[in-house]
Amino acid sequence: MKRILLPTDFSENAYNAISYAVQLYRDVECEFYLMHTFTPSTSSAHAGGLFDAYSALKLQEIEQATAKRQLKKIEARLQKDYPNANHSYFSIASFNLLVSEMKNLISEKDIDVVIMGTKGATGAKEIFIGTNTMYAIKKLKCPVIAVPSDFKYETPKEILFPTDYKLNKSNKYLPLLRSFCDEHNSRLHILNAYYSVPLDEKQEEVKAFLDDFFTGSAHLFHIAEGQDLIEAIEAFETKHKVNFLVMIHNKHNLFENILFRPIINQMVYHTNVPFLVIPSVERMK
Repeated sequence: MKRILLPTDFSENAYNAISYAVQLYRDVECEFYLMHTFTPSTSSAHAGGLFDAYSALKLQEIEQATAKRQLKKIEARLQKDYPNANHSYFSIASFNLLVSEMKNLISEKDIDVVIMGTKGATGAKEIFIGTNTMYAIKKLKCPVIAVPSDFKYETPKEILFPTDYKLNKSNKYLPLLRSFCDEHNSRLHILNAYYSVPLDEKQEEVKAFLDDFFTGSAHLFHIAEGQDLIEAIEAFETKHKVNFLVMIHNKHNLFENILFRPIINQMVYHTNVPFLVIPSVERMK
């Protein structure tokens, strides 16, 4: 049984991510948690002195009831568009901050993965569009799949996994990636960016571990020589028709984080395929 958290703001972008989720897990028994959060800043209560405490509470109740009705409409739409006896739906409308509520539900419901939409953007809009997805990736100790707004479902047959082979072999979410490969008969491409520095002993051990870990699943090792990682990923996606991307979000020191942050940010904002971000063991502590 898989438990999937599906945040929604009731936009078509959010529904696109939700529909991707139910198709991705079409052959798996799942519980899907449709979640919407609202706060005073998103309700009429932000008018301040115009409302007393009683009125503010009534507005909160009205907004919650409205959200619950909208969530039920999404559930009905899913049942119509993607009928599946393997799938159960649960609706949650919460007066809370988005990431705070996601953290609560991940713990309470033992969530396996969060799936949410993100929009690509350029210029100043990038500061706003995709912020919720980026914040979720940074704050949640749970895998997050970001689904581009214009991406129509494709079975993830070609999966790209860029890595520096510095991952922790005990990461409890690695089986999630293997399950994707097994469930969809996918081919996993493990890509290392090479900058004239050979792998050290520990990196070689991790590479050997991955080779063994994915025994039974088609997997290939690749080297991108002398390329920026973002450029290497984009070139590889185009050449091999990749339709699913996965990366492990490492915990770096301040200097490394300055270098690393643009990679995750750019991939979430600009990737043309669904993007799974797995937290590292260090980030889960």
